Amino acid sequence: MRNAMGEPQTIVVFGGTSEIALAIVRRLVTPRTSQVVLACRDVDGAERYRETLNAQLAPAAVSLVSYEARSYASHPELVAEIADRVGDLDLVIFAAGVLGRAEQLAVDPVAAAELFEVNTVGGVSTCLAVANRFREQGHGQLVVLSSVAGERVRRANFVYGASKAGLDAFAQGLGDALEGTGASVLIVRPGFVTTRMTEGMEPAPLATDPDSVAEAVAAALSGRKRTIWVPGPLRWLFSVLRHLPGPIWRRLPLK
Repeated sequence: MRNAMGEPQTIVVFGGTSEIALAIVRRLVTPRTSQVVLACRDVDGAERYRETLNAQLAPAAVSLVSYEARSYASHPELVAEIADRVGDLDLVIFAAGVLGRAEQLAVDPVAAAELFEVNTVGGVSTCLAVANRFREQGHGQLVVLSSVAGERVRRANFVYGASKAGLDAFAQGLGDALEGTGASVLIVRPGFVTTRMTEGMEPAPLATDPDSVAEAVAAALSGRKRTIWVPGPLRWLFSVLRHLPGPIWRRLPLK
């Protein structure tokens, strides 16, 4: 349970090697944090992250658990196992996701479906399992890493954008469903973030970095916000872009 200062004593990350999620963890951990759990697909490959975080975040103990976003039936049991290990789940970050190659996704039905299974369907099953635990506890904050790509899907990456749009819509509804339970959902809509995932890509206008996203998330959690854009001006930009007529939208040089 969060302490008297509102600081999380336990933090769990699904998609535990996400650079954005790890930056959020570093920003939010305090000397009162006791447990950080990184749930990830490649546990062996994530060992170096655990070692680094253990050195940076002491006295918090950082541990790893195996997590496969596409293994839907395992998610309720995994959430229960993590709770048995660390106690109440104060803060959970859903950061599992893949970007894929837009040109392949546009023509490959299997690749497109597999991306949706991770980005959208895996998010639904994982976040619902977490929400059920929150209801039992009577508290908990869930951070869902969405994307501006899902605000209005661009043809340049329409499969990825549509997968994030589905996750975002689900997270909005989940937040409404948790109203009055003591639990909440924060949806984070970053623009282009410079990470390993976007390495080699030309940064889009208003590009940001993991630490900036982490700062925005920390401020939003303390302010009990439900949705944030990073950087903030993207909110106002898309308030215009989402209403553009289709023929104009399709001609914009957006990548």
